[in-house]
Amino acid sequence: MTAQSKKCLRIGLAACLVLALCACGDTQAATAADSGVSNNSLLERSDNTENEAPDLESQEGPPPAGDTSSIKETAEAEAPAPEETLDIQIGDRVLTAELADNSSAEALAELLADGPLTLELEDYGDMEKVGPIGTDLPRNDEQITTEAGDIILYQGNSFVIYYAPNSWNFTRLGKINDLSEPELRELLGDGSVTVTLSIGQDTEP
Repeated sequence: MTAQSKKCLRIGLAACLVLALCACGDTQAATAADSGVSNNSLLERSDNTENEAPDLESQEGPPPAGDTSSIKETAEAEAPAPEETLDIQIGDRVLTAELADNSSAEALAELLADGPLTLELEDYGDMEKVGPIGTDLPRNDEQITTEAGDIILYQGNSFVIYYAPNSWNFTRLGKINDLSEPELRELLGDGSVTVTLSIGQDTEP
């Protein structure tokens, strides 16, 4: 091999080496670029995951253990209001009557809402005490056979307490509780009697 041939061979080998090194560098650069893209994608996904995480603090949950305020408020709202009763004072004794479910009894309760009402009742027919109310109330007349303790509205303007039976077209206002006929007769006495009417509250559960 001549000197000239050896020189050409060395030049060719050097050129091949340079090309090989350049190709290797390009491959490493491409790999690094791909790795950078992949890392960036992972970072973006991580950021998105953090942003999309549910806000547990803002979600409503059950009330803390021991917090019974809402339960108490619900129970109070559902509890029925106490029913109104009619108090009838005769001397030192106060009788309680359950009011009838009609517009006449409602009107009497509205009248007594302004304050107690004192009436003078006269004996009539040895079966009742009757006296004027001083105003007209709605009438809900029906055929009634009275019993001792019945509270009656007569002709829309008279208050009656029956202590013996009678049959007529009356409006029922209520019924005196827990008092027998003999006890009621004795309490009302003979002749006239003064009674004071007022509205009470039924405190039974």
